[in-house]
Amino acid sequence: MINPTHPAPHRRLSIEHAVAPVVRTLALAALCAAYIQGPLVKIFDFNGAIAEMNHFGLSPAPFFAIGVIIFELAMSALIITGVFRWAAAGALAVFTLMATFLALRFWELPAGMERSMAMNGFFEHIGLCGAFIIVALQDLYRSPRR
Repeated sequence: MINPTHPAPHRRLSIEHAVAPVVRTLALAALCAAYIQGPLVKIFDFNGAIAEMNHFGLSPAPFFAIGVIIFELAMSALIITGVFRWAAAGALAVFTLMATFLALRFWELPAGMERSMAMNGFFEHIGLCGAFIIVALQDLYRSPRR
């Protein structure tokens, strides 16, 4: 007898196949959220973007600001759409690691709240690098689609 409170196995499977791609896309968008939000802020406040580049000693600042905007948006789009996802995720992992060592050098700060916040940010960014590496490896080594 069929139990009406539990979907039939074939129906449950079709629901899982329909939901999984949506959840995966939303998860990838969430992973890329900072790499979408950041460039949009830079676009709408380009003087602030230039000031940020100058703060970190990147010169010429307008060149680096434009480069970061294009790079972060392009890599995010590739990751979310699945086009060369492995390469884009690897690129964002390397970019994030470099930016983390440039911007969050907590070991140079005196003990206190500022150092603690920089340390937290540093390790959060290391976590993002790990997540991008997982995405890259899963995409690179995924089994062929049937």
